[in-house]
Amino acid sequence: MRLHVDGTQLKNVTGDIVQLKGVSSSGLQWYPEYINKDALQTLHDDWKANVFRMAMYTAEGGFLDGADQKKQYELIDKGVQITKELGMYCIIDWHILADYNPNDHIDEAKKFFDCVSKKYACEEHVIYEICNEPNQDVTWEQVKAYADIIIPVIRANDKENLILVGTPNWSQDVDLVAKNPLKDTKNVMFVCHFYAATHKEKLRAKVEEAIGDKTPVFISEYSICDASGNGALDYESAAEWVKLIEKYHLSFIGWNLSNRDESSAVLLPDCKKVSGWTEADINESGIWLRNILRSH
Repeated sequence: MRLHVDGTQLKNVTGDIVQLKGVSSSGLQWYPEYINKDALQTLHDDWKANVFRMAMYTAEGGFLDGADQKKQYELIDKGVQITKELGMYCIIDWHILADYNPNDHIDEAKKFFDCVSKKYACEEHVIYEICNEPNQDVTWEQVKAYADIIIPVIRANDKENLILVGTPNWSQDVDLVAKNPLKDTKNVMFVCHFYAATHKEKLRAKVEEAIGDKTPVFISEYSICDASGNGALDYESAAEWVKLIEKYHLSFIGWNLSNRDESSAVLLPDCKKVSGWTEADINESGIWLRNILRSH
């Protein structure tokens, strides 16, 4: 089950290309109820997902902003154990967003990743995402400085498991990575996020440039609405993104498993079920995402 990066591709122990595909939680502080075995089994069995991403916000009432940290660790552990049982991969996402710069919480990040990498070093299905979406004026040099500190913290405990590194501009500037590489790139991939109604040819060109420069790209979050997570769906742009994903065998994870009243939440706002969803429970973006996952 262990994965490794070979050039720009993610591969398994026999050298076959692996394409992870799945769904991300919304903020664990808001929607903990979806971290349950039946929910993840629905995603695995019916949606054909092979990875689940747990978005642990650091701000917005999250891990460093008032959430019960013990309960957050327990939710992560629950997700890790359920995904292991189901034969899925699990991403532990340090979800930097409204706090912009991951360096602002570097001591807390070191403590967190030391803890989880010690605990899950033997769990081959665990993936560490060390900074979701650096944004505002944060540069690649700042993200690189952060990653060059956090990656050794993880590697001191877990030598092999995959690490994902966010990129500047809400994880769009993946083309900058090759111009100033990290110190340690073993089993590291670099994150690109897209929202199809906003991000089109320009961002796809950045992904192609990055891959041309031998940067391994991982799409750990996307939806087919606009960048706010809301608004109308853009099926035409989404189809172009699917072509790019297929061309390069990119891993891709849809945002988000919740019934939040927004386009990118895959469940309808009035859906009270926390597992076993049918098409009657899923909104338009959820139906699209389920169809894409089932067809790949």
